[in-house]
Amino acid sequence: MNQATTKSSLYYPPGGILMWIIIYLELITFGAVLVAMVWYSKDEPQLFHESRLLLNTSFGAINTLFLLVSGFFMALTVGSLKTQNISKSKLYLKLTMLGGLLFLGLKTLEYSDKIDAGLTMGYNTFFSFYWMLTLFHVIHVIVGLVILASVLRTMVKKPENLIIEDVEASATFWHMCDLVWLLLFPVIYLIF
Repeated sequence: MNQATTKSSLYYPPGGILMWIIIYLELITFGAVLVAMVWYSKDEPQLFHESRLLLNTSFGAINTLFLLVSGFFMALTVGSLKTQNISKSKLYLKLTMLGGLLFLGLKTLEYSDKIDAGLTMGYNTFFSFYWMLTLFHVIHVIVGLVILASVLRTMVKKPENLIIEDVEASATFWHMCDLVWLLLFPVIYLIF
């Protein structure tokens, strides 16, 4: 691995300024849809409450745990890389990816249950928001896993080409996925 120094400052945050612009746009997008969901819930409070009761809160809580633990391992990945410990970085990155895969596996099971029960996007307003928000988040997790797989591939095959800023950018994107889920979980699974 190159002895790259990180360029951390207000003008160059970890992951780079472009990544932070993307993150802010994503958070604004998710936030706007969450605000719209809350707005629509005022018109149909009973429907939103009864629909929320059809969700499996345990699945949502377990998935929250998967992503939080995964985010912890991502932080360890970057930390180990900064101390030049490639073997630990690879292990932590694999554990990060495992958390993402477990999230997707449980989400797939949850989606299957909803489809079998007929609770699809067109079922009602609540489930339109549920599917839109959670599927958009799932797409982000899949993109994040592809990015992490690319970083892992470089770590394994060509560690001398590994650039710390690229790893920080992938970590920043992954933590955004965690943050978005931490906004979605309480609003969708607990509040209504």
